[in-house]
Amino acid sequence: MTAVLLAHAAATQVITFVLRPTMSYRAIELDVPAALLGLLGASFAIAPLLLALPAGHAADRYGERRLAVTGAILLTAASVAFLTIGHTVPGLLTAGVLLGTGHLGCVIAQQALVANTTRRGGHDTAFGHYTFAASLGQAAGPVLIAAFGGERAIPDTDRIFAWSCGLAVLLVVLSALLTRSPHPADGEREAAGSVRSLLRLPGLPHALVTSCVVIAALDITLVYLPAFGTERGLTSGTIGLLLTIRGVASMASRFFLGRLSRAVGRRRLLVTSTVAAAAAMLVTPVPMPLWALAFVLLILGFGLGVGQPLTMSWLAESAPAGLRGRAMSLRLVGNRTGQLILPGLAGLVAAGMGAAGVLLVTALGLGWAGVAARRLPVDP
Repeated sequence: MTAVLLAHAAATQVITFVLRPTMSYRAIELDVPAALLGLLGASFAIAPLLLALPAGHAADRYGERRLAVTGAILLTAASVAFLTIGHTVPGLLTAGVLLGTGHLGCVIAQQALVANTTRRGGHDTAFGHYTFAASLGQAAGPVLIAAFGGERAIPDTDRIFAWSCGLAVLLVVLSALLTRSPHPADGEREAAGSVRSLLRLPGLPHALVTSCVVIAALDITLVYLPAFGTERGLTSGTIGLLLTIRGVASMASRFFLGRLSRAVGRRRLLVTSTVAAAAAMLVTPVPMPLWALAFVLLILGFGLGVGQPLTMSWLAESAPAGLRGRAMSLRLVGNRTGQLILPGLAGLVAAGMGAAGVLLVTALGLGWAGVAARRLPVDP
């Protein structure tokens, strides 16, 4: 895997994790009602649900580099839209849809490129490094907001949007520099089959469910751990430290994923890590010293960091060469569906049981997903 691809993955996430929070800050500046904030957030998720499979098909048919360039141009258009028409709610909605569409194109192109250019047996390491780079970008985005915001409650949104335009143009250049993968001819592509043939892959439902539940658990942790800390009287600084420990542990598990997979075995690593994350989340609400809670969050982060790259790797080696873009897009559809539905269900639980109840229910879901992962074939 090339340094350009890793830089492309990190830059995509930096831009996205700068623009999404800044969109919320701009909405607050405009006195947008709280009910509409959810609609603005959903504008980002609409594109992956509606366009993921067509984007995967485009990657398979026209090549990953073209899709990456298209995605980067759309991210540039989103940045410009935030800067020029982002002073109204319709303008923010338009920019949010462009952001979600551009992010989708870049991510599908990246994942398909990793899948198509990595030799068989090396996908665990490749996807581990890829997701590590993406995590690095996700961590850097909020840091940039803090740099622009200083001590202010609301940062200078116009300045952030202007800088994001420059970053997006850089991403277009990186997209053009991406290597092309060898693509099958039309006849080979037809022989590979369609999405329907992907759905018949042994173990596919279990891989998609595991991926979906793991990413939803990550989101729920980010949302409800602060609420849990408030219930227990923990300071925001303490919760921030715990979330940092979780994030660093996830990045570590991804960086060393190839070695872990070779030492333990892919299926055993996926099952063990998911079940361990479930156990850690299950005991998180239990009263304990801070050092013990930090250790629990370390295990939780390490376990949750494994699920995404391993399911990508499994799909890459299971899907035929002409269908890998669509395989990655199918996984993304499942993830986005879980991110929309499961946090909503968690909110219903929170209404009756509080944040601790949400963590307990999510832990049970993770445990079930870990057990279901036992049915994945050992070697696709």
